[in-house]
Amino acid sequence: MASTESSVADLLLHPVRWRIVQVLQGRELTTAQLRGLLTDVAPATLYRQIATLVHAELVHVVRERKVRGAVERTYALRDEDGFIGEEEAGGLDREQHRHLFRMFTEHLRLDFERYLERANADPAADAVSYRQAALNLSGAELSALAEEMSRVLEPYLDLEAAPDRGRVVLTTILMPDD
Repeated sequence: MASTESSVADLLLHPVRWRIVQVLQGRELTTAQLRGLLTDVAPATLYRQIATLVHAELVHVVRERKVRGAVERTYALRDEDGFIGEEEAGGLDREQHRHLFRMFTEHLRLDFERYLERANADPAADAVSYRQAALNLSGAELSALAEEMSRVLEPYLDLEAAPDRGRVVLTTILMPDD
């Protein structure tokens, strides 16, 4: 069953499904690896929510292999850019946007809390930053900014995990101020 615009929003509003999608960004993980990253989620809940995302075609199985008589599946996001893009967002009403934004910022806050709870968390050494800038832009300048940001980020989005690379998350929120 292919996901629809409203069902994608509904699917991602679930806290465990949201976290599964977040940890799968840019990588392929087995269920065991997902369990290792989402240690506060009960295994039965994790399996059920993965199955829901697979059924909705937001996540897909990229590999299967036999491990001690069981099948180990490796999962990835089907289309990382296709969840709630401009077209889908245009179909949401104000209350849906409000709800999604609350969910988005709450999960961002919880992710930051989990980071700070790590024994080795060092915001200065880890280059943690949160900043806000006010820009005066025309519609054309805003489009140019978005294109330039995409161009700058593109070479970094496909970098493979490696011992000398740590995973970082870049979050952007863009909205009118007046």
